[in-house]
Amino acid sequence: MLKGRKVTGRGETTASHYAFGPLEDDIIIKHRLLTRTTTTRGDPPLKKLQKKFTSFVLEIEKEADNHNDCERLAKAFLQEMNTFEIPLLKSKAVIDANIREKENFNELKDEINRQIIRAHTDIEDLKKQLEESKAERQHKEECEAIRKLIAMQPPRSETQKIITDLEKEIALLEAENTAGSRTLELRKKQFALLLHVVDELQNTIEEEQKNIIEEMRTSIDENRTGVEDVPGGLEAMALD
Repeated sequence: MLKGRKVTGRGETTASHYAFGPLEDDIIIKHRLLTRTTTTRGDPPLKKLQKKFTSFVLEIEKEADNHNDCERLAKAFLQEMNTFEIPLLKSKAVIDANIREKENFNELKDEINRQIIRAHTDIEDLKKQLEESKAERQHKEECEAIRKLIAMQPPRSETQKIITDLEKEIALLEAENTAGSRTLELRKKQFALLLHVVDELQNTIEEEQKNIIEEMRTSIDENRTGVEDVPGGLEAMALD
């Protein structure tokens, strides 16, 4: 029998305190299901059936002429058995329904698990597609930025014309550079030749000056010698 006390207060949750714990409750419920006992009053149905059967057997074992009593007890026993069998049939129907429900639940559980697996697979595929879409979008954005940069540049024909003009200018500058280099080399050679000629000319002038000086010395010496040999030579030279 269950005994409890309920305490209710402001700001508090209604609490129930029972004399039996969860384990005792399970045992009592299991016993009631086995004995088909739905109330604590009176005998259980199985006990009643046992009493009916015992009364019927005891009445049969009597040697007295009790046919009517035996028949009455047999009918009472059969009636009690039918009464006891009806809940059993109901319980069997409930058990069968529960078994079918459990099978359906297991099938539904398996189907849900399969759907979960497919959902995980779809999620992974969607993640891959998302990454690919991000990469493709980034690639498109980069291409768009490059396209804008290209659009900002002048047309290809104009760029090619500028390149051609620059190539011609470079070729002209290279030609001028080559000509300048050749002229510079020629001027270097001419200057070196001029220096060589100047050196030769200076050497020749120095040699001529030396020869003139030697000749003048020789002439002076000869004149001195002649004056000494001729009388009055000094006065004549002085006069001259």
